[in-house]
Amino acid sequence: MANILYIDDEISALKAISAILRKEGYTVFTSTTAEEGMEVLKTTTIECILLDYRLPGMDGIDLLRWLKHCEMSIPTVMLTAYGTIEKAVEAMKLGAYHYLIKPVDTELLLNVIKEAIEKSKGIQKLEKIETPFPEIIGKSKTIQEIFYIMQMVAESNANVLITGESGTGKELVARAIHKNSLRKSKPFIIVDCTTIPENLLESELFGHEKGAFTGATERKTGLIELANEGTVFLDEIGELPMLLQKKLLRFLQEKEIQRIGSTQRIKVDVRVISATNKDLEKAIKEGSFREDLYWRLNVVRINLPPLRERKEDIPLLVNHFLNKFSKENNKPIPQLEPEVMNALINYYWPGNIRELANVIERAVVLSPSGLISIKHLPRRIQENTGWTIIKENTFNLLEVEKALILKALNSTGWNQTKAAEILGISRKQLRTKMKHHGFLTQSEEE
Repeated sequence: MANILYIDDEISALKAISAILRKEGYTVFTSTTAEEGMEVLKTTTIECILLDYRLPGMDGIDLLRWLKHCEMSIPTVMLTAYGTIEKAVEAMKLGAYHYLIKPVDTELLLNVIKEAIEKSKGIQKLEKIETPFPEIIGKSKTIQEIFYIMQMVAESNANVLITGESGTGKELVARAIHKNSLRKSKPFIIVDCTTIPENLLESELFGHEKGAFTGATERKTGLIELANEGTVFLDEIGELPMLLQKKLLRFLQEKEIQRIGSTQRIKVDVRVISATNKDLEKAIKEGSFREDLYWRLNVVRINLPPLRERKEDIPLLVNHFLNKFSKENNKPIPQLEPEVMNALINYYWPGNIRELANVIERAVVLSPSGLISIKHLPRRIQENTGWTIIKENTFNLLEVEKALILKALNSTGWNQTKAAEILGISRKQLRTKMKHHGFLTQSEEE
C-alpha cells in the first residue's frame, strides 16, 4: 500500500484518522507542523498528503506553495474546520487535489485518497510513455510542440535548421532527430564552423587529394563524405565564409562532393541539420549569408526558446542535473531549501540550459551537508533574489520595505512567523505590510 503523510496539530484527529488509514493498509507518517512534514518529504517517498489548513508556524497554504516551488507532484487533500469557498479555490489553484471539511466522513476520505493516488500514478505512467525524446527535459507547451515537429521530421530526409540562443540545446535536438531517424545506425558527424580555421574548412568539409596543396602529404576524406548515409550537423552555420557557402549549396543541390585537387565527383547520401544563434534573415540583408543556401537549409525550422521563456521546465531540469552531477561526483542527491528553487525559477538565465547545468554542478560540489541553500548559488543569482544589500537611492522607502519583506518570506519558505522574527516585527505587523504590498490574497486577509 501507499505511504501517506498526515499533518495536523489537532492530536485527537491525528490519532483517529491515522488509525483508520493504517487499518486500510496504508503506511502513515504523522507531523504536527508543516516544518516537520517538510523534513519527512525530504527523506521519504510519499504518495499522498493529508494537510490541515490551520497549523502553527507555516500553515497549509504555505506548505502547498513550498510543494509547488519544489515541483513535488504529490496529491494533497486539505482538511479544515474553517471551510470557505475562497480558501478551497486558493488551495486548488496551488495544486491541492481535494478539499474536505472536518469532521471528515470516513468513507469519503478513503475514496478521495484512493482516487488521488490512482490518478497520480496514472499521470506519471502516461508522462513516461509519451516522452518521445527522453534526452530532452521539458513539459512546457513550447517544448511539447517542438517534440511534435521533431517526431515528424525525424521520419523524413528533410534538411533542418535549428535556431536559438547559445546554450538552449541545439546540438542535443540535432542528435535526438538523428537517433530517431532511419539513419540512426549510420554516422552523426559534427562540424563546428567557428572552430575550424577558414583556410582549412574546405578541406575538412570536402577532403583533399595528396599533393593538392602544400602540406597535403596524403589523401584526406572530408567530413561530409564520412557522414555518408548518416547525418552531418553544421553547427553555427551563420559563420560559414561566403566561398564555402557557395560550395555547400552546390553539394545540397547535386548531392555530390569534389575533393580539393580532384576532378572526380563523388555521390553522397547525407542528411544536413544546421544550427545557428545568429539572425540569418538579417545576415541575408547585410550580404553575409546567401539567400539560396538559407532556403536549402531551412526546409524545416525548429526554434528553441530561451530558458527564461519556459520557466515551468526549470524544476525538471534542476532535478535532472542534481541526479546527473551527484552521480558524477559520487555524492548523495542533495535536497534544496525552499527559497533555492524560487531563486532559480526567477533568474533571467542569459546562458540558458548550459548556465543552469553549471550552477547546479557548482552547488552539488559546494554542499557538503547534502542540503543546497541560497549561499551555494552564484552571487548573480543571489542578487536577483534580494539577498545582497540594496544600494542607496535605487528604490524609494516603500520599495525597500517590499524587497526586504519578500526576501524574508522567501528565506523562510513563506513562514510568516519566522519572517516576522527576521524583520524584527510582530506577525500582525507583517501581515498588515504584506496586505499593503499585495502579498496576501483576499482569503488570506480574512
